[in-house]
Amino acid sequence: MNITLNGQPQNTDAATLSDLLVECGFGPKVATARNGDFVPAGLRAATQILDGDRIEVVAPMQGG
Repeated sequence: MNITLNGQPQNTDAATLSDLLVECGFGPKVATARNGDFVPAGLRAATQILDGDRIEVVAPMQGG
């Protein structure tokens, strides 16, 4: 299916947000959103990805 990941078109076979993070090599310490809605880490395995979804994955930055 085709999704948008961090603003870029992406083809994926991932069924859930958790699967997508593994497929794309993201670690567990990221923030995620699906179609503009925040998805907590505990809900990622239950959050299905559908064709056309917009997924945002943001890693925290240190410094200041």
